[in-house]
Amino acid sequence: MGKELIRLDKIDKAFSGTKVIDKLSFSVQKGEILGFLGPNGSGKTTTIRLLNGVISPDAGHIWVAGFDPVTSGNEVRKRCGVLTESAGLYENMTALDNLLFFAELYGVRAPLPRAKTLLADFGLADAAQKKVGTFSTGMKKRLGIAKALLHNPEILFLDEPTNGLDPEGARDLINYIKDLNRKYQVTILLATHLLKQVQDLCHRFIFIHQGKLLESGTLSALEAKYLKEISLNIETELEATGDEFAGYPIERKRPGALQFQLGKKADIPLLLKEILLVAPVYTVEILGRDLESLYFTIRGEKDEI
Repeated sequence: MGKELIRLDKIDKAFSGTKVIDKLSFSVQKGEILGFLGPNGSGKTTTIRLLNGVISPDAGHIWVAGFDPVTSGNEVRKRCGVLTESAGLYENMTALDNLLFFAELYGVRAPLPRAKTLLADFGLADAAQKKVGTFSTGMKKRLGIAKALLHNPEILFLDEPTNGLDPEGARDLINYIKDLNRKYQVTILLATHLLKQVQDLCHRFIFIHQGKLLESGTLSALEAKYLKEISLNIETELEATGDEFAGYPIERKRPGALQFQLGKKADIPLLLKEILLVAPVYTVEILGRDLESLYFTIRGEKDEI
């Protein structure tokens, strides 16, 4: 990851007097996959429309690949690809014809080789001559991303890309997104409310709520800042009779497992050493460190301010 490719500085946006973006500021680095996270109605789609110059902010400044989307929208759109929830495909046309049609609109040179390459990259080569109306939701999403990549954009905006997909389809699409970031070095802003699906995909995360920035950072940085106590679940044959073991409080007991409360990560190996002296340990899991748990912790702390 290198230079800053996107920056928003104190952006406001209101519709019919209702503010939907409120002094929002953040940046995206070149080559980064940024998770843009928040509940439905938090302003994610509006932010993507602002970044593409489809709508203009009421206040603040935006730079995308060195251009202002308000005054240089065409230059911005030349450098960006967008996947909306609907994907914007023609269902009575084949997959290949869809890509060729949009390639012509984008002014893509050598559109046929480009379309065939993208169909192969997204596992759709065998479906090239099939009408899109016969495709599964997952296939349509993959074709939508291929469409967004036709003109070799530097930046890709993905708006709720896994919505409507079953777990297998969502997993496959996440893998395709990871591969395209690696293969094409494209910078990706991925907007979603499904935090568990993108935890292991994104390099960094931004949380927004009601159009305001809540927090940002890598998963490890968010964990270090907000995981103040360690709840450790240990699958073990240890039979603890009291409310603690070796000086460490036991929060919960279940058959074959114990949950301990620790003050810091450094206590984990010390506790395990004590347990292993008297009983085997099969698995160890730190609870509350997943992205969704951290989000609710952050929301709770911000609501108290």
